[in-house]
Amino acid sequence: MSATPERAVEALIALHENATGALRSSLERFLRDRTVPSTEERSRFRYPQLTLTYDAAGPPPVLSRAYAKFQGAGVYETTIAQPRAFRTYLLDQLTHLVRDYGAEIEVSVSPQEIPYPYVMESGDEFGGEGITAAEIARYFPPPLLTSVGDEIADGLWDQKPGEPMPLALFDAIRTDYSLRRLVHYTGTDWRCVQPWILLTNYHRYVDQFVAWGIGRLRENAGFTALHLPGGGTITAAETDAEVTAIVARTAWHRYQMPAYHLAKPDGGISLVNIGVGPSNAKTITDHLAVLRPHCWLMIGHCGGLRQTQRIGDYVLAHGYLRQDRILDELIPPDIPIPALAEVQVALQEAAAAITGERGEALKSRLRTGTVMTNDDRNWELRWSQERRRINLSRAIAVDMESGTVAAQGYRLRVPYGTLLCVSDKPLHGEIKLPGAANAFYDRAVGEHLMIGLAAIERLRSDLTQLHSRKLRSFDEPPFR
Repeated sequence: MSATPERAVEALIALHENATGALRSSLERFLRDRTVPSTEERSRFRYPQLTLTYDAAGPPPVLSRAYAKFQGAGVYETTIAQPRAFRTYLLDQLTHLVRDYGAEIEVSVSPQEIPYPYVMESGDEFGGEGITAAEIARYFPPPLLTSVGDEIADGLWDQKPGEPMPLALFDAIRTDYSLRRLVHYTGTDWRCVQPWILLTNYHRYVDQFVAWGIGRLRENAGFTALHLPGGGTITAAETDAEVTAIVARTAWHRYQMPAYHLAKPDGGISLVNIGVGPSNAKTITDHLAVLRPHCWLMIGHCGGLRQTQRIGDYVLAHGYLRQDRILDELIPPDIPIPALAEVQVALQEAAAAITGERGEALKSRLRTGTVMTNDDRNWELRWSQERRRINLSRAIAVDMESGTVAAQGYRLRVPYGTLLCVSDKPLHGEIKLPGAANAFYDRAVGEHLMIGLAAIERLRSDLTQLHSRKLRSFDEPPFR
């Protein structure tokens, strides 16, 4: 008998917690006295599996939403990691598929083993005297890179006759891999990451976000906590002095891409300082994508390429000249990365609301056009070679991350957008000198961040439209 979505999710949670509990107990025993797990015990160290069967004589119903859709009749399958944390997401996907397609749900134990590092919350549990990682791997499932990949997301999976089709973009082992990497890079528990994500490339945005977040907690605006790198947490209960002390001892500099999470029961906001460059942009979005966020927005600085632009003006990207080179094999540069109308409108409306400007006044400050994303910060030294491509593309701004972030959103089916602030004009003699830069930062960062936050509030209103069909292919897995 087919399980209901609610019972299926509860069964997934039970199977996962039994498996991880057994693995953790056996591992702790081995570290304590070198007791080797039996074959029967090791057979329990496996992820739960979710199987959906859609049996229909005719074509699937035509639905306007972009996700929770079957491409045709058949059996669809995936393994599931951390189902308790993904409960709301799983229920949403399953409810649509059962209601609209009459899908049958089966939950079972998969053949996919859980790698032993993924059941511990930190790395220091493996410090048993004289025990090496190689010795642990003799008796416990190791994290093998041959088991981790993005073949489904990249359309490289091979559908073999008689075998189930993929149900989701990421299986359990790919998900657990990224969850651990998120902790490493951001310095925060992956469970703290919120479904609305701002990505920036300057720490000054962090200061503004922390101050804004504390203000929302004080106003009792529905947010519950602000989580900081290194484990610090601020709630409305802390005094001003306690808040100051918590912020002061936050060791954000220990982490490559520190993250700050303003939690809210119906979906809060995370800010990640990804630093500079397309490599960081790809790394963090590879891992954030497994959490299936509603949206990520790039809110950073750029060089303006037009004479009429002024320092402090905004650039709303509607196209990208991708010279980041990091994704060329996965998404060749000749593949267009479309602008998402819902995100573009939300950012433009937010800019109007925050700046108080409309019509021609807004157009004079907010330019829409192509952003050139380059992997070389000193591209100006190749001006004679770059000039023709900039002219042909009609690019109005240059940065090092936006094209990568957008391409990753397109590739991994996460809605994306870019609003940049002009911090210098390299082609027109207005270069970023320390004094002018500091004056610009003090004036512009707060307003820019507020536009990004206001855009997120507008996007909350219609998630069905936000998750655009532009991001889906003809042979997509059913899950968003």
